[in-house]
Amino acid sequence: MVKDTRVECMDKMELWEKCIAFHGHRCGGLAIGYKAALLAIELLCVSFSTDEEIVCVAENDACGTDAIQVILGCSVGKGNLLFRMRGKQAFSFFDRRSGNSARLVLRGRPRMETKEESFKWLFEREPSELFDVKEVGFALPEPARILQSISCECCGEITAENMIRLQEGKKVCLDCYQPYSRFNI
Repeated sequence: MVKDTRVECMDKMELWEKCIAFHGHRCGGLAIGYKAALLAIELLCVSFSTDEEIVCVAENDACGTDAIQVILGCSVGKGNLLFRMRGKQAFSFFDRRSGNSARLVLRGRPRMETKEESFKWLFEREPSELFDVKEVGFALPEPARILQSISCECCGEITAENMIRLQEGKKVCLDCYQPYSRFNI
């Protein structure tokens, strides 16, 4: 197995600058994702995912996910950045090759007066100081599937087959589908 060493060879500050360039500005949220990605690299012995080798399930859709995309190559388009919305600064990482996984949960931190103080505090900490490392409580998501495209018989728009509903004998997209329930009282 040939290991991709782009992350290992790159200076951490160079990685941080790439994260800022991708995200558009530096902020505490971006720093959280940056530190989570660095800790995942250390714990799982992984590097940049060129396909779906590394999977991240984020429990938020905040700034930190941009750093994870840059550093670990997890993205929505490749199907290896998934969202399990819980409103937590928590990230579950899976290595499909080894079967290893870890859930990183941001620890509480002191109240700061300004965003700049909070950013400075986060950025000065080692990744292991910021996160509790836990077992992942759910199975590794299956690899992305290539699904059939179906034309909605109502609006005509092409829709992935798993998003089509049958209504009055027609295949309709979720936008055209009219849910039926006599119990929404």
